[in-house]
Amino acid sequence: MKVTLKDKTFALYLREEEILGNIAEIGKRISADYAGRTPLLLGVLNGSFLFAADLIREVKCDCQITFVKLASYIGTGSSGEVRELVGLAEDIRGRDIIVVEDIVDTGLTLEKVMDTLQKHSPASVKVATLLYKPEAYKGKHKIDYVAMEIPNAFIVGYGLDYDGLGRNLRDIYQIVS
Repeated sequence: MKVTLKDKTFALYLREEEILGNIAEIGKRISADYAGRTPLLLGVLNGSFLFAADLIREVKCDCQITFVKLASYIGTGSSGEVRELVGLAEDIRGRDIIVVEDIVDTGLTLEKVMDTLQKHSPASVKVATLLYKPEAYKGKHKIDYVAMEIPNAFIVGYGLDYDGLGRNLRDIYQIVS
């Protein structure tokens, strides 16, 4: 199955059922790791909104959620610069934070988030990502919860986009041309 968005064609890569199964597994791990505590899930918009929604429904311990918005992509490539668009409004001093990312590739966005969070003295910070590209990752922070590792290819769907399009696709598609 293929989809065309603007000038690019994408082929089916991951089905929604597989995605949701892997998210359920992360939810179980977070629930066990944070039993008796109340972590704050910090979703990085725009791409993480679907993953964050499905993840929080799988977390069985008390938890809260908030969002920040950062951007580094232009078209199919990283701009090399992360711009903070909407900042952190909650007081996170002494809180357990779980950063919720749609995808970790180079780690540029994650580094910006982690640097910002550390200035606010949280008790702990862990990272949960739907997709992880180990070949592309240049960051220094551990990725604690990974739903799926993927090769270093451009993808869309399930919240991820190409120039704002494709976020609404239930499955994930990989670029073919």
